[in-house]
Amino acid sequence: MAADHACYAFQVAEYAKHFTCISVDPRGAGETDKPEGVYSTELFADDVGAFMQALGVGRAHISGLSLGAATAMWLAAKYPHKVKSLSLHSGWTKTDPFINAAVEGRRAMAKGLESVGETVILGIFPWCFTPELYAAKPDYIQSLAAFVRGRPAQPLDAFMRQSNAVSEHDVESHLGKITSPTQITFGRHDMVTSTRFADRMQANIQGAELIVFEGCAHTPIYERVDEFNQKTLEAVA
Repeated sequence: MAADHACYAFQVAEYAKHFTCISVDPRGAGETDKPEGVYSTELFADDVGAFMQALGVGRAHISGLSLGAATAMWLAAKYPHKVKSLSLHSGWTKTDPFINAAVEGRRAMAKGLESVGETVILGIFPWCFTPELYAAKPDYIQSLAAFVRGRPAQPLDAFMRQSNAVSEHDVESHLGKITSPTQITFGRHDMVTSTRFADRMQANIQGAELIVFEGCAHTPIYERVDEFNQKTLEAVA
C-alpha cells in the first residue's frame, strides 16, 4: 500500500541473476496512471493479467507482498493459466476489523499531513519494521525514509482509492481455484497481516508451503534480505 515497484529493489537485484524480472505499479501508484473510479484488488489483478498479455508473457512466476500478495491471489484464482508459481508474502485473504482500523488510521494521517510519503514514513513504517530494527539500525531506517521521499509522490486521492481497495479485499472464497505451486510467508511479529491468516490460506490453497520469518514484522524483504531471497528463490528453483 502506497509503495511502487522499486520497493522490491533488494529482491530484483538477486532474482535477476536467474530470471527476467518485471515489477509492476498497480493503477493509482508509482508511474502507472491514476484514473478515477472504484479500485479493487480484483481489478488490480485484471490489470496485471492484461499487462502480461500486452507484453506477450504467457506464464510467469508471480510474487507479491502485502497488497501485492492480495492482488496475486486474485490473479492466480482468475487466471491460473498465467501463473507458473505463486509467492504470497504478508498477505491476507479477507480484510477484518483490525486491518480496517489500521487503514483508517493511515487515511486520517494522510489527510492531516497532506503527504502520502510522510504518512508512509511516520504511519506505516512502524507497522513494517520491528522495534529492534529501529534500535539497532537507525541509519538504515533513515535511508529507507530517504528512498521513499525520492520516489514519485502518490496523489492523496489515488491513495484514498487504493486504501478503499484494501478495505474491501475479500478473495477467501476463491482460494480453492488456485492451482499453481504456492509459497506463503509471514513475519513472526507482523500485526497487520499476521499469521492469523496462515491457516485459512494454507488450508484452501492445495499443497501450499508456509514459512515464518523470525525477528520480522510486515516486511521481511527489508529485515531479513538474504534469508528472504534464499527461501523465495528455492521455491521457484
